[in-house]
Amino acid sequence: MRAFESENLILSQLADPELLALERILEPLLLPRDFELVHLGMPVSHYYFLETGIASMVATSPEGRKAEIGVLGRDGMSPPALTADAERFSFDVMMQVGGHGRRVEAGALACFLAARPAIRQLLSHFLHTFFAQVANTALSNAVHKIDVRLAKWLLMCHDRLDGEGIEITHEYMATMLGVRRSSVTDALHILEGEHLIYSTRGLVIIRNRASLEAFAADAYDLPGITGRGWPVIDRPSLALRR
Repeated sequence: MRAFESENLILSQLADPELLALERILEPLLLPRDFELVHLGMPVSHYYFLETGIASMVATSPEGRKAEIGVLGRDGMSPPALTADAERFSFDVMMQVGGHGRRVEAGALACFLAARPAIRQLLSHFLHTFFAQVANTALSNAVHKIDVRLAKWLLMCHDRLDGEGIEITHEYMATMLGVRRSSVTDALHILEGEHLIYSTRGLVIIRNRASLEAFAADAYDLPGITGRGWPVIDRPSLALRR
């Protein structure tokens, strides 16, 4: 029998002995919206393996302007870096959609990985994929219109959630995309006009996933961006153990 069932794509790939050893240092916890996984300029104290919910890695300019540069969920680990002891992280990582997961102290994870190079390689593969996402997000920001970027972003959120609804406000989407709120509202109206989504206060519902992918086109179909090819996990009702 498995040590525990996890919806996290990294934890789900571990062999039973590895998972059992890791369980001893993992702490299950709820991750409400706006919960900070790591703060800009602070050392990484814990690593988080999300099972539900979505986290955003956010860059901040010297003037205080913010924009999302990466999205994380059950596909990996947050923060997306294996930092040296006391090294300060260069970005904020916070929950944009609340959920739950498991965390481990940074020092305990370093000791765990020291004797398990295969697991370190698995994490390195995720980090490579994540930074492909960061690079391709930068490309998309430079070459695609806001409605296409929004379609791509909604698909990335949908990949990391169950169900068709994404609980998110216009203001939050504007911050994540680094644009004005009015631009997000206009882009949502375009997607609604194409019958791809339904948007109401604090909620976006995906109506036609296939057509939304076609609308996003090459903005979504890029390494690190698309969720195609992810392992399929059976998802019974998994209760958060305390």
